[in-house]
Amino acid sequence: MLQKLRKKIFLSLAAAGLLYLAFTIYADFDQVLKAFEEFNWLLLPLLLVLSLLNYFCRFFKWDYYLSVIKVKVSKVDSLSIFMSGLVMSVTPGKMGELLKSYLVKELNQTPVSRTIPVIFAERITDFISLLFLALIGAYVYNYGRSVVIAVSVFFFLVVVIISSKRLALPLLKLLEKSSFLKKHLTGIHSAYESSYLLLRPVPLIKMTLLSFGSWFFECLGYYLILINFGIDVSLLWATFSYCFATIAGAVTMLPAGLGVTEGSLTFLLIREGAPKEIAVASTFIVRVVTLWFAVLVGIISVTLYQRRFGKVTLESITGR
Repeated sequence: MLQKLRKKIFLSLAAAGLLYLAFTIYADFDQVLKAFEEFNWLLLPLLLVLSLLNYFCRFFKWDYYLSVIKVKVSKVDSLSIFMSGLVMSVTPGKMGELLKSYLVKELNQTPVSRTIPVIFAERITDFISLLFLALIGAYVYNYGRSVVIAVSVFFFLVVVIISSKRLALPLLKLLEKSSFLKKHLTGIHSAYESSYLLLRPVPLIKMTLLSFGSWFFECLGYYLILINFGIDVSLLWATFSYCFATIAGAVTMLPAGLGVTEGSLTFLLIREGAPKEIAVASTFIVRVVTLWFAVLVGIISVTLYQRRFGKVTLESITGR
C-alpha cells in the first residue's frame, strides 16, 4: 500500500511543484526568495501546532460520529485511523479518506457502507462552517457573495433531504429501479440510515460548532503569516479569504483544490494591495503548514498503523 501511496503523493507533489514554480515565475523568482528571507521561521512551530489542533478537533468529530452510529473503536485505534486518513488529503474532494472506513472494517468488521456516511458528515459540517465564515466576509468585503450563497443553498438542500425521511426515502426508491444499483441496495440503505442519524439537529449543530473551532486554528495561522509579512489585514479578512479559497478549491473536486486554492489566496492578497512576491510566499507557507503537513502526519500514521496491524493493500480498499 505504501508504495502506491508514495506514487500518488509524488504525483501530487510534482504537480504542486510545477504549480508553485509557475507562481514564483509570475511574481519574479528572486523577489519571492527575498520574501521568504523576510519571514520569521521561528513562527513555524506555532503554525504547525495550530494545524495539529485543527486535526485533533476533526478527530473528536470523527470519534463522536462513530459513537452516534454505535461503532465501537478504542480511542487509540480511532486516533490512529483518523490520522492515517490525512494521507489522503491530496485526493479529489478528500474522497480518499474513505480509507478510514476500510480500516474500521479491518479492525472490527463494521461494513464500509455504515461508516462512509461519517466521512460525508465530516465534509458537510466542514463546509457549513466554512460557508458561514465566508458568507460573513462576503457581505463585509462585498466579494464572492453569489458564489458563497449558491454553494450554501446546495449544501442546505442536501442536509434537508437527508435529514427528512419523507424526502429521502422516495429518492431511494427511484434508485432501486436502477439495475446497477439494485445489487448495492443493502449498502445504500445502510449508508442512508447512518447519514440520517449523523445529520439530525443535535449532532449537526454540535459538530458544526466544533468545525468552527477546527477551521479557526488554520485561519489564525494564516493571519499570523500575513501579519509576519507586514500585511495590514484584520483576522476577519484573513478568515474570509482562507475560507473562500478553500471552498473554491473544494468545489472543483481537484486534488486538494491544487491551483484553485492557491490562485484564490494569491489573487485576494494582491487585490488587497499586497506585493506579488509576498502574496505568493504567504500562500506557499500556509499550504505547507496545513495541506502538506497533513500529508506528512498521514504518512507517519499509516506507517505506524501497518506496524501494529499489518499491511493494507489498495486492492482490498477498492474491492478489486
